[in-house]
Amino acid sequence: MKVAICDDSIEDLMTIESVLLKYCERNPKVSFEVEKFSDALQLYGKIQAKEIADLYILDMIMPEKSGIALGNKLRRCGSEKTIIYITSSNEFAMEAYDVHAIRYLLKPLREDQLFEALDCAFSYSEPANGSRYLVRTKGGLVSVLYSQIEYIENSSRMLAVHLVNGEVIKSIFIRGSFDEEIRELASDSSFLHVHKSFLVNMRYVRQLDRDSILLESGSSIPISRKRAADVKKEYLTYISDQYR
Repeated sequence: MKVAICDDSIEDLMTIESVLLKYCERNPKVSFEVEKFSDALQLYGKIQAKEIADLYILDMIMPEKSGIALGNKLRRCGSEKTIIYITSSNEFAMEAYDVHAIRYLLKPLREDQLFEALDCAFSYSEPANGSRYLVRTKGGLVSVLYSQIEYIENSSRMLAVHLVNGEVIKSIFIRGSFDEEIRELASDSSFLHVHKSFLVNMRYVRQLDRDSILLESGSSIPISRKRAADVKKEYLTYISDQYR
């Protein structure tokens, strides 16, 4: 696993790398290829050039480019790679959530907290052969990773599977109900059935309103009145689970 650490404090960079080495010692099946950055602009340039790591451990407050700016750049590049923030202030927690960071740790860094965050990072990242959704199209079956799906819309008994990269995969006419077609996906904790015709991936929710959900792509998805209370409850549960 390629890990990029970015902190303008050399001392903190070395501390984080030391904890990573200890984590590897305790978990022999795990290995890290670590790249350290004390200059956030340098890492920003690598992200811009699509030189993407698997895991990012970022200081939140840095000159030139903040950790949030780096996280936003990653997401705009279409990357879902895991982000862990480490910071001296707790005032940016909501911004960390907006870029779907899995943990927000306060300095001074505690070894046990980073160990737990790394455990979460491994469980959160989906392998190449991870869960997939099969879409029946005119050209045949198309297999899509769950993590690549932003939302699914049912229109005139045909599915439009919207991916995070902007691609839309359209199905042939479905014989069963929408509920039947998405049953397996809806059982995954990341997906939420918000309307009789829409299923969304909560990883990509930017904002939840009373009657709609705004996604990272800018798409606005309606929430049906009868589902509104359950949608809010399930979404808040999902958020709290990400920040335990």
